[in-house]
Amino acid sequence: MQLFFQPDIDESAQQIVFSREESKHIIKVLRRTEGALLKVTNGKGLLFTAQIINADIKQCVAKIIDTEKEPRPKYWLHLAVAPTKMNDRYEWFLEKATEIGVDEITPVFCDHSERKVVKLDRYERVLKSAMKQSLHFRMPKLNEPVVFSEFIKQSFKAEKFIAHCEENKPRILLQNAAAAQTDTLILIGPEGDFSTEEIDTALENDFSPVSLGTSRLRTETAGIVACHTINLINETE
Repeated sequence: MQLFFQPDIDESAQQIVFSREESKHIIKVLRRTEGALLKVTNGKGLLFTAQIINADIKQCVAKIIDTEKEPRPKYWLHLAVAPTKMNDRYEWFLEKATEIGVDEITPVFCDHSERKVVKLDRYERVLKSAMKQSLHFRMPKLNEPVVFSEFIKQSFKAEKFIAHCEENKPRILLQNAAAAQTDTLILIGPEGDFSTEEIDTALENDFSPVSLGTSRLRTETAGIVACHTINLINETE
């Protein structure tokens, strides 16, 4: 199934007017003609079946003939992950986490972070592409980047975990600490891990320390392991 993305449509919409770029892709590249059916999502849990009524390469128009609503998820997964030194590695994390299933992502700048600037518009494009490729109907919420000291003080209605590598501080395996059908927030640090001060601050703010296993993982790999672990816990329930 080819999935298209139109964020501005809702349940009351009767037709979809595609952008010039998307119209060209539909008509010229995919060679769709009037009467052809398209699957379109707004990235907010709605899937539309639409029939092309104007196969214009500059402005394709389709009439909505059916709407499906995805049930609300039984849990919410929020990954707060430090940006990686190499931007393509963070984009890889965004892509794979979206494919596996994540609801919210926050880039967090930490004491040991080497990258202090991110391009959210580029990240949004990665999320959009991954959502379409994996046939998901919800696009993860991407938050503005924030420094650790500000993020940690926010109020979160979720089970809160910090995945760190300091062996002299007690940790529990994430799969043993997390619960199914529970909103979950997991902090993943940068290359070089969280500083001791950051770990202590997280613990003071009711974050539980967890381990992702015996291997020392790259930041982007740790994010994927955490994401997959939470999804597996929920799939077995």
